[in-house]
Parts: sequence; structure tokens; C-alpha cells
Amino acid sequence: MKLDRFIRLAIAIVIALVFVIAIAALLFISESALNVWDRLKSGPPAILYAYTAVLLLLAVTALWLIWRLVVRRKITPTKAAAAPLSKQEIETRIREAEAAGVDVGEAQAELQELAARQGDGAINLCFFGEVSAGKSSLIRALIPEADVVVDVVGGSTDEVHHYRWQNDAGSEILLTDVPGIGGVGGELSVIATNEARRAHVVLFVCDSDLTRSEIRAIESLLTFDKPLVLVLNKADRFTTEEQAALMQKLLERVDEVGGNLQRDHVVAVTAGGEAEVIERREDGSEQTVRRSRPADIGVLVVAINRLVSMEAEGLDQRRERAVFKIAAVRLAEAEAQYRQQRSEQIIRSATRKAVVGALAAISPGTDVLIQGYVGTTMTQQLCRLYGAAPRDLDIEEFLSLSQSRVGRALPLSLAVAGNGLKAFPGLGTVAGGLVHAVAYGLIFDALGRSLVLSLSRHGELVPETASKEFEEGISEHLEAGVRRVARMALEEKGD
Repeated sequence: MKLDRFIRLAIAIVIALVFVIAIAALLFISESALNVWDRLKSGPPAILYAYTAVLLLLAVTALWLIWRLVVRRKITPTKAAAAPLSKQEIETRIREAEAAGVDVGEAQAELQELAARQGDGAINLCFFGEVSAGKSSLIRALIPEADVVVDVVGGSTDEVHHYRWQNDAGSEILLTDVPGIGGVGGELSVIATNEARRAHVVLFVCDSDLTRSEIRAIESLLTFDKPLVLVLNKADRFTTEEQAALMQKLLERVDEVGGNLQRDHVVAVTAGGEAEVIERREDGSEQTVRRSRPADIGVLVVAINRLVSMEAEGLDQRRERAVFKIAAVRLAEAEAQYRQQRSEQIIRSATRKAVVGALAAISPGTDVLIQGYVGTTMTQQLCRLYGAAPRDLDIEEFLSLSQSRVGRALPLSLAVAGNGLKAFPGLGTVAGGLVHAVAYGLIFDALGRSLVLSLSRHGELVPETASKEFEEGISEHLEAGVRRVARMALEEKGD
């Protein structure tokens, strides 16, 4: 009871002292302020105004510094804009990326290809679809004199081919034949899809109801706002009723993935050419022969003529937007690659500094994040690289939380470091200092790689989330980086 009374009395005395100090400070500040004010009023007005201006400037500066310190700021990583990109916007983004060191060659190549095609002035129609759908046969039916390779086995087109054609109205049209999608490997599918995205109109050729891969391909084209004409080839295999039902089904398939096709943008044709059939002889034997199949593509020609005559200007604008979007995708891929390479350099530099610092002054049990300057610098550089601008307090919190988690992982880091060094012949018994240096470097390496993963996922530094992801992935990062960091430590030890 006496002890409790003593504590309460001590608290009361402390409160009284704080009150007295606060009153004294208030009186001192008030007296000083009033004295200054009286002197300023009695002096020239210019001094009063200048003094007031300085006070306001100091107050604004203090508020700005507090805001910079406390308020979290985020610069959103470069993404494709929701609204269609303009030529000026994509060119500005390319220039900014190039100034930052990003390889923008592929994005620039897309714009250059667009400019070349615009100069040509032809309407570009791309025949697109799965292997053996009959794309090349349709082009040969439109341009009998063209040297189009067609193989009954299918898949005869393994690169992009362009053919000139004039319709009845005299419009210059460029027909593009691309490899069939869905082939082995997928490389030709990528080539075909990219070429289709660059065209004015995509003539999507199929020979029955759409498969899942065909539906995915149409959905991909629709994200680039590509005008489509669905071409049901080999229609002579179906009756008139079956053709009508199948064409209605094709319309519904496109509607399901967000398309909005006009009824006259679905046509049924027969490309003609030759087909292998099995013929039975009188003696009962069989032989394989080729028979000619007449072409029936009149409705396709009508659909093409209607598109070219009614929507030429709109087709140009939609192709431009599609190519600008392709360029933006190429630019985003280049930026991601640049960030990956640059982040690797930043992490390696920070890891090397951690190793050097540990070799210079080893203190067993000391956490690597005690090297606060290196940790802070690495975090700031990685955040800037990924377009995040965290508060200084966020960086401190992230490093503090990570430090507590590193403490639990240090024994594992030391064990991994020792095993990693034993993998290098000729070391013999590994010195403790070198083991600690490798352990420090491993933790720094894991910290940087976990931070990169967090920034790429979230686009900003969220201390609790980033430190948790660091803890969850530290074992994997330690195992992956042990030889690299051990070699780095041995190089520094040798120097």
C-alpha cells in the first residue's frame, strides 16, 4: 500500500512539474513574441512585411516537409491506358523510356511499320485461323494468278505473305496470308496473331463450330478492337439448313466473348481447289485420287467490298489505335526486362557492400540490416525503379520489420553460407568471419529479391506485406543465391 501511494505521489509531482514547465514556456514565448511585435510595429513597415513573409515561408516549408515525410505517395507503374492511346502519347512514352535506358527498338519498329503501311495506302485484310482452315486456298480463289502454296496436308504457310488485289471498285487491297494458329510450338501462332493485329480487318477462317482455342484467339483480337469477318469455309459439306444453324452459332460464340458482329459479317464459302478422295474400282480395290472442287466465294467478295466502301476512314483509325496498343505492349515488355536487369545490378551492388562491410568488421550475431545505409539505399533505388515513392517512414518500417524476421533466419543463413563455401575446392576449414560475411550477403540478396517481387505485384512499398513476403521466401532465396554470394565473398577476401 505504501509503495502504491508513493508511485501515485511521484506521478502527481511529475504532472505538476510538466504543468509548471509548460506555463513557463508559454509565458516566455508570449513575452518574446510581444516584444518582437512591438519592435516591428515601431520600425519601418518594410521590416515588418519582410519578417512576416519569412515566418510564412518557414511555416509553409515545415508543412511541406511534414507532408513529404508522412503522406504515402505512389507513382503508378506504366500501364496501357484505358482510353485509346494517341500517337503523341505513345511517342512521348517511348522517348521517356528511351531516356531512362530502356530498349525501345521493338516499340519504335511497330510505329515505323504502321507509317510504311499508311504510305502504301492499301486496305490490309488478314486471313487468320487454325491450321488447315483453308486460308491460302481462299486467297488463291480470289487471286488465281497469285503464286500461293497450298498443300492438302495442311499447314503449308510457315511465314507471312502479302498479295495485291483490286476489287470491282478499283480499291487497292493487300491480302495477308499468315501461318495457322494452334500448331506445334506456338511460335507461328504468335507471328500470325501479331500480323492480324496490324491489319485493317481480320478474316477469321474456320470450317465448323469454333474450338476453344479459336474463341480465345477471337477474344484476343477483340481486345485490340479488330473488325472481324467470320468466314465459314468448306461450306459445301453442309446442307443449307445446317449452314444457317452453324452461322447463327458462330454469331453467338462471338457475342459470348464481347463481340458485336453484323449478320452479314458471317459468310459461308467454299475455297475450291483439290481434295483427296478414296475411289473404289470395279474389281473392289481402292485408290486415292484428287478431285477438283469449284470455288464459291461470292458472298466473301460482297462482304469485303461493303467493308472497304463504307468504313474505310474508320478502319484507318481503328488500325492506328491497335498498333499504338501493340507498341505500348512492346514498351511494357521492354520496361519489365529493363527493370529486371537493373534490379539485379542494384541487388548485386548492395550485396557486395554488405559482404565488404561484414568482412571489415565482424560482430557475431549482428543483423545485416544494421548496415542501415546500404539497406535504405537499396530499398530507395528499387522503389524508384518500379515507380513507387514511399515515405521515409515506410522504408524505416520495412527495414525494421525485416530485421526482426532476419533474426530468426540468421542461424539458417549461417548454415547455408558454410555449406556454400565448402563447395569451393581448396578452402579447407572455413573461417568464421567469412561465413558471417556470406550470411550477411545472402540475407541482403534475399531481401532485395523479395522486395522486387513485392513491388512488381503491388506497385508500391507496403511495409508489412513486403516484410512478410521476405520472410516467406527467404529460405528459397538463400538456397538460390548461396554460390553467387559465396563467390563474391571469396573475391573480396582475395583482394
